[in-house]
Amino acid sequence: MNLDAIREKLGYQPVLLGVVALVVSGALALAATSTHDAIAAAEAADLRNSLSDVLPKGFADNDLVKDVVTLQYKDKPLTIYRARLGSALKGVVFQVSERGYSGEILVLMAVDVDGKMLGVRVLKHTETPGLGDKIEIAKDKWILSFNGKSLGEPPADKWGVKKDGGVFDQFAGATITPRAVVKAVKGGMLFFSEHKAEILGG
Repeated sequence: MNLDAIREKLGYQPVLLGVVALVVSGALALAATSTHDAIAAAEAADLRNSLSDVLPKGFADNDLVKDVVTLQYKDKPLTIYRARLGSALKGVVFQVSERGYSGEILVLMAVDVDGKMLGVRVLKHTETPGLGDKIEIAKDKWILSFNGKSLGEPPADKWGVKKDGGVFDQFAGATITPRAVVKAVKGGMLFFSEHKAEILGG
């Protein structure tokens, strides 16, 4: 093979590689664009399901995802979803978190306009299976013990696990986990109480 043939062959390969890379990039961009709307719709549906899960059935008839107010909570923006029945504002739903035994525990809580707890669910955690995972509604009914509670019932100093002098049960061998959830929910209740006017009227 002579030198000119080698040069011609070597010059052809980078061009071919560039064309292939361009085609692949275009295909990936097209796939990302075509699936973006489907992914966004699925995420919105999951969020709506989670929000409705902490509210009593028939409590609200609006699209909570579209009725929001954002405030600062622990130096971070917090989205608060407002629940309405007709034109009447009935309550709000928002997320709080606290450090558990193995990591952050993300909690979704719903409160009515008077500060009464409507429901609590744990959305995400990394607690020990068989012990700390009793905070999940699918594993135990413990999370339902928050229903109907407020900052006055029980009194603020009783918002803790029984081991700490509070009213909430702890789990054998996993006190840190329920303690963290109680602390998170109490913090959310205090936040609602302190920012009630902004939350309900914002």
